[in-house]
Amino acid sequence: MTTGKKIVIVGGVAGGATAAARLRRLDEQFEIVLFERGEYISFANCGLPYYIGGSIDSRDKLLLQTVESMSLRYHIDIRNFSEVTNIIRDKKTVTVKHVQTGEVYEESYDVLLLSPGAQPIKPKIPGIDDATNLFTLRNIPDTDKIKQYVESHHIEKAVVIGGGFIGIEMAENLWELGIHVSLVEMGNQVMAPVDYEMAAMLHEHIQQKGVQLILENGVKAFEENGRKVILNDGDVLDADMIIFSIGVAPENTLAKEAGLPLGVRNTIKVGPTLQTEDPSIYAIGDAIEVTDYINGTQAMIPLAWPANRQGRLVADHIAGKDVKYSGTMGTSIAKVFDLTVASTGNNEKTLKRLGLPYQSIHIHPNSHAGYYPGATPISLKLLFHPTEGTIYGAQAVGTDGIDKRIDVIATAIKGKLTVQDLPDLELAYAPPYSSAKDPVNMAGYVASNIMEGMVEIVQWHEIDEIVQAGGLLIDVREPIEREMGCIPGSVNIPLDSLREKLSELPKDRTIYVSCQVGLRGYLAVRILQQYGCKAINLDGGYKTYKTVFGNKQDNQPKQKAGLMPVLQEEIPMNTAKTITINACGLQCPGPIIQVTKQMEKLQLGDLLEVSASDPGFSSDIAAWCKRTDNTLLSSSFENKVVKAVIQKGTVNCPTEQSAPQTKDGATIVVFSGDLDKALASFIIANGAAAMGKKVTMFFTFWGLNILRKEAAPRVEKDSVEKMFGMMMPKGPDELPLSKMNMGGMGTKMMKHVMNKKNVASLPSLIQTAQQAGVKLIACTMSMDVMGIKKEELLDDIEYAGVATYLSDTEDAGLNLFI
Repeated sequence: MTTGKKIVIVGGVAGGATAAARLRRLDEQFEIVLFERGEYISFANCGLPYYIGGSIDSRDKLLLQTVESMSLRYHIDIRNFSEVTNIIRDKKTVTVKHVQTGEVYEESYDVLLLSPGAQPIKPKIPGIDDATNLFTLRNIPDTDKIKQYVESHHIEKAVVIGGGFIGIEMAENLWELGIHVSLVEMGNQVMAPVDYEMAAMLHEHIQQKGVQLILENGVKAFEENGRKVILNDGDVLDADMIIFSIGVAPENTLAKEAGLPLGVRNTIKVGPTLQTEDPSIYAIGDAIEVTDYINGTQAMIPLAWPANRQGRLVADHIAGKDVKYSGTMGTSIAKVFDLTVASTGNNEKTLKRLGLPYQSIHIHPNSHAGYYPGATPISLKLLFHPTEGTIYGAQAVGTDGIDKRIDVIATAIKGKLTVQDLPDLELAYAPPYSSAKDPVNMAGYVASNIMEGMVEIVQWHEIDEIVQAGGLLIDVREPIEREMGCIPGSVNIPLDSLREKLSELPKDRTIYVSCQVGLRGYLAVRILQQYGCKAINLDGGYKTYKTVFGNKQDNQPKQKAGLMPVLQEEIPMNTAKTITINACGLQCPGPIIQVTKQMEKLQLGDLLEVSASDPGFSSDIAAWCKRTDNTLLSSSFENKVVKAVIQKGTVNCPTEQSAPQTKDGATIVVFSGDLDKALASFIIANGAAAMGKKVTMFFTFWGLNILRKEAAPRVEKDSVEKMFGMMMPKGPDELPLSKMNMGGMGTKMMKHVMNKKNVASLPSLIQTAQQAGVKLIACTMSMDVMGIKKEELLDDIEYAGVATYLSDTEDAGLNLFI
């Protein structure tokens, strides 16, 4: 047992208080002195927002240890209201100032432990010092100020600046108090530890709750003592109070002035034993530089678990144990209204920045067996090395079971398991708690299939560009699912009909496949591959894609309950009957199928009340109602359940059959390269556009010559492509007539007559069409066959395949082949 050593600790809470208690348990003879600048040495700082919002009803519950209780139990000399202002390294003393009396004195040490934490960042924004209603949140006194201000002022509007942990939690708790909240975030997403597509789920939910979410916009200035918040784009927000939470900076003043080296983001630099450059001085907690456990780089990761763990380890090392801190993985979790978001390890943004090879997958299983009540969807993202299977990290969003899945994966990372080990994890199963194949197992299966070459995937952010470039995308969902939305340009072939359509599918080009969450797409890929087709699955399916592209928000506030305003007085409610269905636990498209079946039985004006546990059902039902001419009266998400009320028919015509959707577009396939036929095509297209129709012209084979530039740049071609190029006309001015061409004489006569009769030339008609918004599509397959390159064609045209054209024909009342 080591005796007689004097240990001075600067700062309490998670790191310092933990170290002090551990030191005493290790050695009764240590002289331990703990200095704390404030009144409280140990409190639940993560619980502060919830006390403000009322979820924690007693302030005393936040106090984990008082000065008196900890001093008595652990025999520690605790001096609160005492600020350490200076370290005198050569004398091994610290200067201490009593903040209430002003008394200054020196205290000696054998070992010095710095646990100063981090402080909220508060940049010099114009007007910030004059804002009397602006608060930051770090400790108990900050909490008291906010709580007292809310209770003593009539707060109607609050502005929260920063979409991190504190910002989100404060937004929710102020909302719980009935305050209208605007949440301002400089970046394009909230909750930086997760990637954009995962955060997009939170964006939708936050707005459903009625919070005004403002992304990619910062604060330019504060005016009228903080009553006006001026944003970078010039918008002005009214504010009865402001919560400023854009991040934290390490409390490094003591270390810096003592000449101790600083690291990334000005953190205190320490080694594996948590010692600074001076072996008698240790540092822990939010103020220090840590090693990222996943990639080995240096980072600042201010979280409670690392601070507690470091406090224990540093005590062990001071007591003579051979211990080291192996790094911080960054496992975190947060409550976002009714959702939970959690992550561990590195996100995709970090892996891209570091240039590490990685693969990502998305799955959307239920939290437990779907047939047992209360099952809710989990959206889980897993990141791993594409050939070695090393797990880089994971993220999850949902209402239930998020914590344990991320905790399992965090444990797997610590245990150096790979994704191929995840299917072997024998996790607890009973219908109320999980499924026989837990979501973690499922993630392992999906990742293993990719590593073993069973399937190749494409990501949500890649598929649009692929389709626009002519890629063939088959949607293997049922037609009813597409009523809730689909990827533009996709062609619908339900999975169960796929084998019947095999003869119609090309074997000389890649077929991309999508479904709702990825499973049916995987099955389709396996079928196609075994019949000689090259097929690639859309990872995470339409659900992942829709999260970003299908639920774009306009950042306008809604009513608190999420109700969608309608003119209910126009509806003869007294004659309508109401049917209620419970679709909780059903995976998409289960709830919509239930809705469709019930609506078929109802009369116009009748109401259907439906409950579903999938948070995405709120956007699904809105899209379904719009496409089927039914009316969504209300949609809310409360207590982990979406509740929607739908009226059959529309609000304006409750007693008449809704008119079928008008197909007011026009599509034209231009196959011919003859001048007269090209003229006819563009005359029709311009006329349709002038009538307000959305027009698509699809140029294939000889029709591509219409789009060729007269003076195209030289491009590299093989011999066959060069021969094609020489034999085909170069642009609209060189097109022949289909009849009476007479070696070009007929063409010249036609142009002469057109000019005399003031008929626009073909180049002029093409220009007019482009100005009118006519979509000109060059068939990429035909271009490849005929050796035509993009550089040879007109500017401002699109390149795609037949799937894009067929998608436009769905909304077209006029379809021509010329």
